[in-house]
Amino acid sequence: MKTPNSVCVYCGSSSRVADVHKAAAHALGAGLAERGIRLVYGGGRVGLMGILADAAIAAHGEVVGIIPEHIKVMEVEHTGLAELHVVDSMHTRKRMMVERSDAFIVLPGGMGTLDETFEVLTWKQLRLHDKPVVIVDVEGYWAPLLALIDTMVEEGFCREEHRRLFTVVKRVEDVFTALDRAPEPSAPADTKWL
Repeated sequence: MKTPNSVCVYCGSSSRVADVHKAAAHALGAGLAERGIRLVYGGGRVGLMGILADAAIAAHGEVVGIIPEHIKVMEVEHTGLAELHVVDSMHTRKRMMVERSDAFIVLPGGMGTLDETFEVLTWKQLRLHDKPVVIVDVEGYWAPLLALIDTMVEEGFCREEHRRLFTVVKRVEDVFTALDRAPEPSAPADTKWL
Protein backbone atom coordinates (compact mmCIF):
# COMPACT_ATOMS: atom_id res chain seq x y z
CA MET A 1 0.00 0.00 0.00
CA LYS A 2 1.23 3.49 -0.72
CA THR A 3 1.73 5.74 2.27
CA PRO A 4 -1.74 6.64 3.58
CA ASN A 5 -2.75 10.30 3.62
CA SER A 6 -4.81 9.93 6.76
CA VAL A 7 -4.71 7.40 9.62
CA CYS A 8 -7.23 6.89 12.39
CA VAL A 9 -5.76 5.95 15.77
CA TYR A 10 -7.83 4.31 18.50
CA CYS A 11 -6.36 4.53 22.00
CA GLY A 12 -7.19 5.09 25.65
CA SER A 13 -8.18 8.35 27.32
CA SER A 14 -6.82 7.34 30.72
CA SER A 15 -3.67 8.91 32.16
CA ARG A 16 -3.38 6.25 34.88
CA VAL A 17 -1.35 3.93 32.67
CA ALA A 18 2.25 2.74 32.47
CA ASP A 19 4.84 5.05 30.95
CA VAL A 20 5.52 2.53 28.17
CA HIS A 21 2.00 3.16 26.81
CA LYS A 22 2.47 6.93 27.02
CA ALA A 23 5.77 6.62 25.18
CA ALA A 24 4.11 4.56 22.44
CA ALA A 25 1.40 7.20 21.95
CA HIS A 26 4.03 9.95 21.75
CA ALA A 27 6.17 8.00 19.28
CA LEU A 28 3.19 7.24 17.05
CA GLY A 29 1.97 10.85 16.98
CA ALA A 30 5.43 12.12 16.11
CA GLY A 31 5.97 9.33 13.55
CA LEU A 32 2.75 10.10 11.71
CA ALA A 33 3.55 13.82 11.55
CA GLU A 34 7.13 13.23 10.39
CA ARG A 35 5.78 11.15 7.49
CA GLY A 36 3.18 13.77 6.56
CA ILE A 37 0.28 11.52 7.54
CA ARG A 38 -2.81 13.25 8.94
CA LEU A 39 -3.95 11.94 12.33
CA VAL A 40 -7.66 11.35 12.85
CA TYR A 41 -8.65 10.51 16.41
CA GLY A 42 -11.31 10.98 19.07
CA GLY A 43 -10.57 14.65 19.79
CA GLY A 44 -9.58 14.39 23.46
CA ARG A 45 -6.75 16.16 25.28
CA VAL A 46 -6.42 13.57 28.06
CA GLY A 47 -4.67 10.22 28.38
CA LEU A 48 -2.99 8.57 25.43
CA MET A 49 -5.29 10.52 23.12
CA GLY A 50 -3.87 13.83 24.32
CA ILE A 51 -0.26 12.61 24.22
CA LEU A 52 -0.76 11.30 20.68
CA ALA A 53 -2.25 14.57 19.43
CA ASP A 54 0.27 16.77 21.24
CA ALA A 55 3.19 14.81 19.77
CA ALA A 56 1.78 15.10 16.25
CA ILE A 57 1.17 18.83 16.66
CA ALA A 58 4.67 19.38 18.08
CA ALA A 59 6.09 17.66 14.98
CA HIS A 60 4.00 20.01 12.75
CA GLY A 61 1.48 17.36 11.80
CA GLU A 62 -2.16 17.84 10.87
CA VAL A 63 -4.55 16.54 13.53
CA VAL A 64 -8.30 16.08 13.13
CA GLY A 65 -10.42 15.36 16.19
CA ILE A 66 -13.98 14.05 16.17
CA ILE A 67 -15.77 14.25 19.50
CA PRO A 68 -19.41 13.76 20.49
CA GLU A 69 -21.18 16.66 22.18
CA HIS A 70 -21.87 14.62 25.34
CA ILE A 71 -18.12 14.14 25.82
CA LYS A 72 -17.22 17.72 24.86
CA VAL A 73 -19.38 19.08 27.68
CA MET A 74 -16.97 17.40 30.12
CA GLU A 75 -14.34 19.84 28.78
CA VAL A 76 -11.91 17.16 27.65
CA GLU A 77 -11.70 18.25 24.00
CA HIS A 78 -8.35 19.29 22.54
CA THR A 79 -8.44 22.95 21.53
CA GLY A 80 -5.20 23.05 19.50
CA LEU A 81 -6.20 20.88 16.55
CA ALA A 82 -6.30 21.73 12.84
CA GLU A 83 -9.93 20.57 12.91
CA LEU A 84 -12.27 19.62 15.74
CA HIS A 85 -15.65 18.23 14.72
CA VAL A 86 -18.31 18.12 17.43
CA VAL A 87 -20.92 15.53 16.48
CA ASP A 88 -24.26 14.36 17.83
CA SER A 89 -23.38 10.78 18.81
CA MET A 90 -20.76 8.07 19.15
CA HIS A 91 -22.19 6.46 16.02
CA THR A 92 -21.59 9.61 13.97
CA ARG A 93 -18.11 9.95 15.44
CA LYS A 94 -17.13 6.40 14.49
CA ARG A 95 -18.57 6.71 10.98
CA MET A 96 -16.70 9.98 10.36
CA MET A 97 -13.45 8.50 11.64
CA VAL A 98 -13.77 5.61 9.18
CA GLU A 99 -14.72 7.87 6.27
CA ARG A 100 -11.79 10.24 6.88
CA SER A 101 -9.12 7.54 7.21
CA ASP A 102 -7.10 5.35 4.87
CA ALA A 103 -5.96 2.98 7.64
CA PHE A 104 -6.43 2.28 11.36
CA ILE A 105 -3.93 1.87 14.17
CA VAL A 106 -4.90 0.48 17.57
CA LEU A 107 -2.84 1.39 20.65
CA PRO A 108 -3.66 0.12 24.15
CA GLY A 109 -6.96 1.37 25.51
CA GLY A 110 -10.11 0.40 27.34
CA MET A 111 -13.67 -0.51 26.42
CA GLY A 112 -14.07 2.37 23.99
CA THR A 113 -10.94 1.32 22.13
CA LEU A 114 -12.23 -2.26 21.98
CA ASP A 115 -15.59 -1.05 20.69
CA GLU A 116 -14.01 1.01 17.92
CA THR A 117 -11.56 -1.75 16.99
CA PHE A 118 -14.19 -4.47 16.74
CA GLU A 119 -16.53 -2.27 14.77
CA VAL A 120 -13.88 -1.44 12.17
CA LEU A 121 -12.86 -5.13 12.00
CA THR A 122 -16.49 -6.22 11.62
CA TRP A 123 -17.03 -3.66 8.86
CA LYS A 124 -13.93 -5.01 7.11
CA GLN A 125 -15.18 -8.59 7.53
CA LEU A 126 -18.46 -7.52 5.91
CA ARG A 127 -16.54 -5.82 3.05
CA LEU A 128 -17.78 -2.35 3.95
CA HIS A 129 -14.16 -1.20 3.70
CA ASP A 130 -10.83 -2.78 2.86
CA LYS A 131 -8.45 -0.53 4.79
CA PRO A 132 -5.48 -1.83 6.80
CA VAL A 133 -5.89 -2.30 10.55
CA VAL A 134 -2.71 -2.50 12.65
CA ILE A 135 -2.82 -3.48 16.33
CA VAL A 136 0.20 -2.35 18.35
CA ASP A 137 0.71 -4.97 21.06
CA VAL A 138 2.80 -2.83 23.42
CA GLU A 139 4.40 -5.05 26.08
CA GLY A 140 1.87 -7.81 25.31
CA TYR A 141 -1.12 -5.62 26.23
CA TRP A 142 -3.33 -7.13 23.53
CA ALA A 143 -2.24 -10.77 24.12
CA PRO A 144 -5.52 -11.71 25.90
CA LEU A 145 -7.54 -10.23 23.02
CA LEU A 146 -5.48 -12.09 20.44
CA ALA A 147 -5.94 -15.31 22.43
CA LEU A 148 -9.70 -14.72 22.44
CA ILE A 149 -9.69 -14.29 18.66
CA ASP A 150 -7.77 -17.58 18.39
CA THR A 151 -10.49 -19.21 20.50
CA MET A 152 -13.20 -17.73 18.27
CA VAL A 153 -11.51 -19.31 15.25
CA GLU A 154 -10.93 -22.66 17.00
CA GLU A 155 -14.56 -22.79 18.13
CA GLY A 156 -15.89 -21.96 14.67
CA PHE A 157 -17.27 -18.49 15.40
CA CYS A 158 -14.76 -16.90 13.02
CA ARG A 159 -13.08 -18.23 9.92
CA GLU A 160 -9.33 -18.74 9.67
CA GLU A 161 -9.05 -15.93 7.10
CA HIS A 162 -10.52 -13.46 9.58
CA ARG A 163 -7.12 -13.44 11.30
CA ARG A 164 -5.93 -11.53 8.21
CA LEU A 165 -8.34 -8.66 8.83
CA PHE A 166 -5.59 -7.08 10.93
CA THR A 167 -1.85 -7.08 11.45
CA VAL A 168 -0.15 -7.18 14.85
CA VAL A 169 3.14 -5.44 15.60
CA LYS A 170 5.03 -5.20 18.87
CA ARG A 171 6.55 -1.74 18.45
CA VAL A 172 5.35 1.60 17.09
CA GLU A 173 8.30 1.76 14.70
CA ASP A 174 6.95 -1.38 12.97
CA VAL A 175 3.56 0.21 12.24
CA PHE A 176 4.74 1.92 9.07
CA THR A 177 6.23 -1.26 7.62
CA ALA A 178 2.94 -3.02 8.37
CA LEU A 179 1.03 -0.29 6.54
CA ASP A 180 3.33 -0.71 3.53
CA ARG A 181 2.49 -4.43 3.56
CA ALA A 182 -1.28 -3.93 3.88
CA PRO A 183 -3.13 -7.14 4.87
CA GLU A 184 -4.90 -9.27 2.32
CA PRO A 185 -8.54 -8.46 1.58
CA SER A 186 -11.17 -10.21 3.68
CA ALA A 187 -13.40 -12.99 2.32
CA PRO A 188 -15.47 -12.04 -0.77
CA ALA A 189 -18.83 -10.48 0.05
CA ASP A 190 -20.76 -13.40 -1.43
CA THR A 191 -18.99 -15.96 0.79
CA LYS A 192 -21.28 -17.14 3.55
CA TRP A 193 -19.53 -17.97 6.81
CA LEU A 194 -22.45 -19.17 8.93
